Amino acid sequence: MPSSAEWLPARPVKFQGSGLARAALRLAGWRVVFDGLPARQGVLIVYPHTSNWDFPLGVLTKWTLGIPVSFWGKDSLFNVPVFGAWVRWLGGIPVDRFSARGVVGDMAARFRAARQADEFLWLALAPEGTRKYQDHWRSGFYAMTVQAEVPLGLVAFDYATREVRVNSFLKLSGDVAADMAVIAGHFSQVRGLRHEQAAPIRIRQG
Repeated sequence: MPSSAEWLPARPVKFQGSGLARAALRLAGWRVVFDGLPARQGVLIVYPHTSNWDFPLGVLTKWTLGIPVSFWGKDSLFNVPVFGAWVRWLGGIPVDRFSARGVVGDMAARFRAARQADEFLWLALAPEGTRKYQDHWRSGFYAMTVQAEVPLGLVAFDYATREVRVNSFLKLSGDVAADMAVIAGHFSQVRGLRHEQAAPIRIRQG
């Protein structure tokens, strides 16, 4: 195993996105940087998450890229008539918080099954867990990525440059401190809409 995360330069998985969504982002003054994915399964983490505007920005980015990326949602949301169907259509995956294996274990198993079947599965998460200030990141994204043995994509929502960058991918080593140092260095210059609410890039240990 490497001593810290390794960058993955190859981008063999390509897409044809929506020109209409790209035009909408351009009208809003935004640009998306993307040149493909390193594999058919993986995890995307979005940072920073400091505003309600991040969700529509993420949806427009998804349509611009043409990636059928999924995201987690509370299972109760999917039971709401019409709204639940809309969330599923956007790519939402209901989270069963009472699963015996836990959310992370369930999703890691789902990734392994997708890899065996050569099915496409990328999951997007905001590791801060909320747009309000927290003093650390939640660790689920890290444990799931390592358990599933899939790439980790670092997605920057940079309001300073008006760019969404989906062009940096890592193979994690399993050394949390070393890997998080690489991730923190990558995101160090990225600025959210309300950057004072951005969480420090660290996972609470213990």
